[in-house]
Amino acid sequence: MKKNRILTTAAGFGTVAVLALTGCSAGGGESADGTVTLQMVESLTNPARTDLLRGLLDEFEADNPKIKVNLVSPPTEQADAKIQQMLQSGKGVDVLEVRDITVGPFANNGWLHDISGDLEKWDRWDALTDNAQSASVAADGKSYFVPYGFYGLSLFYRTDLVEEAGFDGPPHSWKDLLEQASAIQDPSNNIYGYAFRGGQNANSNVVAAIEAYTIDGLDVDDAFLMEDGSTIFAAPEAQEAVDDYFDLFKEASPPSAVSWGYPEMVAGFTNGTTAFLLQDPEVIATVQDSSLTEDQWDTAPLLVGPSGKAAQPLAVAGWGVAENSEHQDAAVKLVEFLSSAEPATEFAQANSLVPIISEAADDEFYSTGPWTSYVTMTEDPETYVNVQQPRGVSWWTEWIQKSDQDVQNVLLGNMSTTELLESWDTFWTEKYAAEKG
Repeated sequence: MKKNRILTTAAGFGTVAVLALTGCSAGGGESADGTVTLQMVESLTNPARTDLLRGLLDEFEADNPKIKVNLVSPPTEQADAKIQQMLQSGKGVDVLEVRDITVGPFANNGWLHDISGDLEKWDRWDALTDNAQSASVAADGKSYFVPYGFYGLSLFYRTDLVEEAGFDGPPHSWKDLLEQASAIQDPSNNIYGYAFRGGQNANSNVVAAIEAYTIDGLDVDDAFLMEDGSTIFAAPEAQEAVDDYFDLFKEASPPSAVSWGYPEMVAGFTNGTTAFLLQDPEVIATVQDSSLTEDQWDTAPLLVGPSGKAAQPLAVAGWGVAENSEHQDAAVKLVEFLSSAEPATEFAQANSLVPIISEAADDEFYSTGPWTSYVTMTEDPETYVNVQQPRGVSWWTEWIQKSDQDVQNVLLGNMSTTELLESWDTFWTEKYAAEKG
């Protein structure tokens, strides 16, 4: 298998097994006839996704009559915390959704099973894309999950509102976005320019802007650092980036966006309230199922900075096996099934993910309509530069909590953008120094 020096770099209620969420195993040992029951927990849940996944599990059970699978689908905003509780208890989970922001802490705590030996023997490994193979391998050479698809930011926009405001097309840069969103803003008619992310994971879009403004000197292998070893938050360009970004809230967003997370942002766009949304491709399916018509919206490539380039992080999530699973062989078998050509491609298309199967990329599904912006970015790597964020570090959860709180403080007027950057620079500088010993 290919080895990668980085750990990894990569949103409804379903059927919830209550016993599992309280730490008790709703799976179990072998039955009298040798049947084993696996418990699988997903993180980024929504009803359609859960139904699709349940259907794939039914296919797996039909092919493997001695293996049954219980699917646990906590609400998205609570799911990662629930998964952590279950892993800490050492029971109640066999297969789980592993994300780029959870793999580091989960692996460092010894909660994830290394499946590298199984993947070396898997006869469908070569069907995976180079990116999928690479992302499957951690810095320590172990494999803690197999990706089910890749995420990459793009700009969702209302074509009708952009045209009505007198613009020829969607924004190309962050400054273009501020100009168009401000022009479209019309609170009296409940129309706002931008679906600002002020709640959970608010830091991510701030960082996207900073990386676009600092791209010329960025360390592409660790996009929180510049090539000279300093953090991106200390770069002079970072100040202009955060000022432009927070102006989007002041001049072009609904006041309620101060607390918006993923669900509220997407709802703001799909219900016609906001004109622009920066999100992953999985939102394509959600928008297609909304009240917006096909001629009212589209996607555009990730926004560029002043130098005309953007940083495109490789973001990924997938399926892994719990270290304390009593049925690891069966669990690995399920992960391999979900990562095989037909199930993996069906899951990727239904959830609007960049596929892990090489042949799937040639499908018309990925070269038409809202997906064309992703094709544009893939075909122009000099403009949309692939970078890797340090999402696998052991302090990533600490970073998310701190940075989200800092964004809130800026929005509430309790912290300046300069103070935010100084705080973030200090945080990462100290963490990197401690890591080096």
